Amino acid sequence: MPKLTKKLILASNSPRRKQILTDAGFTFSVKVSDVDESFPTEMAPSDVPIYLAQKKAMALQNIGENDIILAADTIVVVENEILNKPKNFDEAFEMLSKLSGKTHSVYTGICIRTTESIKTDLDATHVTFKNLTSDEITYYINYCQPFDKAGSYGVQDFIGMIGIPKISGSYYTVMGLPIHLVYEKLVALGFVSFDN
Repeated sequence: MPKLTKKLILASNSPRRKQILTDAGFTFSVKVSDVDESFPTEMAPSDVPIYLAQKKAMALQNIGENDIILAADTIVVVENEILNKPKNFDEAFEMLSKLSGKTHSVYTGICIRTTESIKTDLDATHVTFKNLTSDEITYYINYCQPFDKAGSYGVQDFIGMIGIPKISGSYYTVMGLPIHLVYEKLVALGFVSFDN
């Protein structure tokens, strides 16, 4: 079981990120500050998740020398358009219709902050959707309520199970946390040990 030499604090309320960290065997607490998630309109889509992840990590005040702050942000990009979280059914339906039958990119940026350093990284995964029917999209939105998800879908939900025949890259990046990068960074910083 991996053991951290410092206290890990997840700067996110995302149930998917919590689940990934838990499944990877990490002990952590959750602390979130309200963050303005706007970004410069001229920013390249692939730069946005790191920018926002760093913003979230820096928003936490009073971190101690024994704390590791982990923040992340995920965006969905199709044909150079960023699809954020939908506000309502109509927006969700429009987003899923845009993704239907196409391959899009999911970018997740991470930021690991301590009192001594700030490390960031980015992972990209390419996701292919089959042609979705109106009935499939409508059922999914009504049943799963994907209003807290970038691009209006969760890869682990019904729509991902029946609608995504191909993923090139990390499944966990699409879920919202490239755990391989998080682990790699924590190891490089000397924060991981094992109880054998």
